[in-house]
Amino acid sequence: MYLEKLKDPSILKTYTTNQLEHIAEEVRQFLIEKLAATGGHLGPNLGVVELTLALHYLFDSPKDKLIWDVGHQAYVHKIITGRADQFDKLRQYKGLCGFPKRNESEHDVWETGHSSTSLSAAMGMATARDLKGTDENVIAIIGDGALTGGMALEALNHIGHEQKDLIVVLNDNEMSIAPNVGALHNVLGRLRTAGKYQKAKEELEMLIKKIPAFGGKLASTAERVKDSLKYLLVSGIFFEEMGFTYLGPVDGHDLNDLMENLKYAKKTKGPVLIHVLTKKGKGYAPAENDEKGTWHGVGHYKIESGEIVKKPAPPSYSGVFAETLKTIAREDKRIVALTAAMPGGTKLDQFAKEFPDRMFDVGIAEQHATTMAGGLATQGLKPVFAVYSTFLQRGYDQVVHDICRQNLNVFFAIDRAGLVGADGETHQGVFDIAYLRHLPNMKILMPKDENELQHMIYTAIQYDDGPIAVRYPRGNGYGIKMDDELKEIPIGSWEVLQEGNDACILTFGTMLPVAEEAIANLAAQGFSIRLVNARSVKPLDEELLHEIAGKGYPILTVEETAIQGSFGSAVLEFFHDHGYHNITVKRMGIPDKFIEHGSVSQLLEEIGLTSVNVADQMMTMLPRKKQRA
Repeated sequence: MYLEKLKDPSILKTYTTNQLEHIAEEVRQFLIEKLAATGGHLGPNLGVVELTLALHYLFDSPKDKLIWDVGHQAYVHKIITGRADQFDKLRQYKGLCGFPKRNESEHDVWETGHSSTSLSAAMGMATARDLKGTDENVIAIIGDGALTGGMALEALNHIGHEQKDLIVVLNDNEMSIAPNVGALHNVLGRLRTAGKYQKAKEELEMLIKKIPAFGGKLASTAERVKDSLKYLLVSGIFFEEMGFTYLGPVDGHDLNDLMENLKYAKKTKGPVLIHVLTKKGKGYAPAENDEKGTWHGVGHYKIESGEIVKKPAPPSYSGVFAETLKTIAREDKRIVALTAAMPGGTKLDQFAKEFPDRMFDVGIAEQHATTMAGGLATQGLKPVFAVYSTFLQRGYDQVVHDICRQNLNVFFAIDRAGLVGADGETHQGVFDIAYLRHLPNMKILMPKDENELQHMIYTAIQYDDGPIAVRYPRGNGYGIKMDDELKEIPIGSWEVLQEGNDACILTFGTMLPVAEEAIANLAAQGFSIRLVNARSVKPLDEELLHEIAGKGYPILTVEETAIQGSFGSAVLEFFHDHGYHNITVKRMGIPDKFIEHGSVSQLLEEIGLTSVNVADQMMTMLPRKKQRA
C-alpha cells in the first residue's frame, strides 16, 4: 500500500512512473470507498488522479504554488499532501473541508468554492514572486466549465498581456456540473479533435526553416504560410492569440504524456497553457457514464451497483419551484428560465425538457445571466433566474446597476438560502437579504413551507412592477398537503400564526418551527407569545408593525441569515424611524463570521439558533411573573 506512506508529496519523487500508476489505482479505490460513506465530489476527483500525481511529482509544493479552481477536484491533492487519514470525516462537522483550506495545510495556497478565481490569484502570486525576486513556479488548474466565467477571461487577457511566467493547466472533461455550453466550449471541442497541435506546429516550423530564405519577401511569405497553416491545423487558436504558448491536447490519464508536457511548460518562458483531456468519473463506471451531473457531488451510494442511497422524503424546495414554474409556464408564454450551469441543482432540467426554447443555460456566468434577464425583461418577457444564494453574489453589480436601477421585472428564484451544511462557508446562503434589502425597487419573500412556496412562485410571476426575489432553503419540505389552486400572496403582508399577550417573535422560513417549539416551552411556564410569519422581508408589513408597537411588549426577531443588515435590522430601523424608542427589540441570526461545514442542525446548535436558545433569549426579555395555571 503506497497511500500509507504518503505523508508528504515529496515522497512521490522517489517512485517510478509504473509505481505512480499503481498509486493512481489506489487513490481511485480509496475515493470510491470513502465517498460511498461520506458523500462528496466524486466525479471531478476521479478525473484528476494522474494529473495531480504528475503535478506533485514535477513541482515542489508548497514552494511551488498549486492553485485549484473551484476546489471540486482537490481531494487527490489532499490525499497526496498527507490528509488521507482524515477522509472519514470529509465535509463533516469539525472534519476535513471539501475545498482547499489554508489553515488546514500549507499545501493549500488558495481557498475557493466559487469558480473562475484561480487565474487571477495565480497572476497575483506570480507578480508578487517577481517583485520579491524569488523563483517559485505558479500553476493554476482550471476546468473547462470554469473558463466560461468572465473573471477567468479577464485574467487570461491580463496574463497574456503581461507575459508572466506561469502555467495554466486546463482540465477539460467537457463538464462543469452539467455538460458545458457556449462558444468557448466549442473552441475546446475543435482543439480536442485537432490532435497534437504543438508537435504539428514544431514540424511546420522546421519545414519552413528549410526553405531557402533569401530576401525579406520570401521570409515574409513563409511567415504568412505558417500562420495560414496554423489556422488550418486548429480552427481558432484562441489561447495563442491571447499570448499563451499552447501545449496539447494531452491525455490526462497518461502519466508519460503529462510529464513530458509539464516538463516542457516548466522550462518555457512566458505564460503556458496545457490543455489536458480527462474523463470525469474515471475508473468508476456509474460516474464515467454520468451525463446529468449526478456523480459530480453525490451522497451515500452502494459501490457495487452504483445505486444512490436515498431515504423517502417529501418533495425538495427546488423541485416544488420547478414544478410550479412549469405549471404556470404552460399558460403564461412570457416565462423564460435561466440558469448558470446548474440545470440539475435548480431542477430546471425538467423545465428544459418541456420548454427547450424557453430555457437558457449560460454556463458559469452569473453576471451575464443577470443582465441577460434584464434584456429579456425590457422586451416584455418574464425572465426567471434560478440561482443559488451564494452564486448570486457573483452577479451583484448587475443586480444593482442593470436590474434594480432600471426597475426591470426580473424574478430571482434564490435557491439554497440559509445554511447549506457540508459545502461549508463558501456556499452558506446567508448574505442575500443583507445585500438585496437595501436596493431600491427590490422585493424579497420567503415561504414557511413548500405549499407557501408554490403560492410565492405564482405571486412573483404575477408581479409586474420591478424585480422580485423568492428565497428558499436547500433540502426537502415538510410533506404538508399542497393546495390544488395557486393564489397570490399580498406582498408586504405578514401572517399571525399564533396570538399572544406577553411578547412577540417575528420570524420566517426555516426558523418558524424553531420559534414554535420555543413558544410551546414558554407556554408551559405560563407565558403567552405571539408568533408572526414575516414572509415578506421587503417590504415589511408596516400596518402590523404599528399594531405590535402599540402593544408595547418585547419583540424578538429570529432569522437564518447574517444578523448584520438583514431582517432584524430592518425591524429596528422601522421602529427607530417611526419614533418607537421605548420598545425592547432583540435579534437572533447568523453571527458576524463565516460558518464552516457540518450538518445544518450542528451548525444551528453551534451558533445558538435553536428552540432552547430562542426560549432563553425570550426569558431575558419577559417580565418576571408567576406561572399561570
